[in-house]
Amino acid sequence: MSPAIALAFLPLVVTLLVRYRHYFRLLVRMVLLRSLRDCLSGLRTEERAFSYVLTHALPGDPSHILTTLDHWSSHCEYLGHMGPVKGQILMRLVEEKAPACVLELGTHCGYSTLLIARALPPGGRLLTVEWDPRMAAVAEKLIRLAGFDERTVELIVSSSEEVIPRLQTQYQLSWADMVLLAHRPRCYLRDLQLLEAHALLPAGATVLADHVLFPGAPRFLQYAKNCGRYRCRLHHTGLPDFPAIKDGIAQLTYAGPG
Repeated sequence: MSPAIALAFLPLVVTLLVRYRHYFRLLVRMVLLRSLRDCLSGLRTEERAFSYVLTHALPGDPSHILTTLDHWSSHCEYLGHMGPVKGQILMRLVEEKAPACVLELGTHCGYSTLLIARALPPGGRLLTVEWDPRMAAVAEKLIRLAGFDERTVELIVSSSEEVIPRLQTQYQLSWADMVLLAHRPRCYLRDLQLLEAHALLPAGATVLADHVLFPGAPRFLQYAKNCGRYRCRLHHTGLPDFPAIKDGIAQLTYAGPG
């Protein structure tokens, strides 16, 4: 390419960099730097974050552990977790609904798991599902460090597609009063329909879905709005540490099979 042609494209490149600078920063922190550090250390970001929690957080104090993870993500390495803004929405809804049993699909490092567990009513139960064994190992240690035993929080290491049909028989889950979808947005619709098919959602159940705007779950939202079985509300937020990147938590209230 000649210098003249390159100069002609320069204004366009600059415009794109300015307009999408937040996405470029996210790409650098979430993909490029993370991959480099993973390669150099032999550990994942979540494993390094847990080591940081061990040396900086108070065992048995879920609130302090969550704050420590937020600090790590903001000042050390971007964690890609739910973060404090969405976390407040999640905790408020759990406290309002007071679900006897919550199902979480996508444990990740255990951040949202701790948020739910600390907001559960007395005697409440949380089943959380994570398909990645290394991620699940981090989450398991974090959950127990926070002081929650297996009677309150049970971690299942498997894919959501395999677990949902076995919840009633193998895990004695008659139904879930609240469900958090926080794994892969492309799987949200499939798993919601699986929950319906296996009668795991009672009338009035709350289904929460993270990341419905970024990276987005358009088919899931379209189904929830048009099938006639849900009342829908969208809580608008931004990504942790990147508030200019718009995201949201969908809140669905199940009306019954219809």
